[in-house]
Amino acid sequence: MEKTLSIIKPDAVKKNVIGKIIDRFESNGLRVAAIKKIQLSRADAEAFYAVHKERPFFGELVEFMISGPVVVSVLEGENAVAKNRELMGATDPKEAAPGTIRADFAESIDANAVHGSDSLENAEKEIAFFFAQREIL
Repeated sequence: MEKTLSIIKPDAVKKNVIGKIIDRFESNGLRVAAIKKIQLSRADAEAFYAVHKERPFFGELVEFMISGPVVVSVLEGENAVAKNRELMGATDPKEAAPGTIRADFAESIDANAVHGSDSLENAEKEIAFFFAQREIL
């Protein structure tokens, strides 16, 4: 069983669609192994997105991610990384397939409702960033 990290971003939390998004995961064979609602600090957001530090959108991404609470979760299932990415849809909601999370809940390429790990290696690092092993059941 694979594990992947999911973040429901501030825009989707503000819209009160957390349950609808979690239902998408559960209805498509992913199990929530850990979940919590948190407020990222600037240091947290900068550390988590450090891979994008040199990109022009880094500052805006950090500001957005600290603009309100997020829901972080560990999703578990067969091909969890690929399944989560399929359910999320394209980064730009205008390009996301109908019925995907981003097509249904995202506002823009910047406020795009969710984050998901893009590989098993990154999933492992991202999960460890937010969760102690004892929190994952």
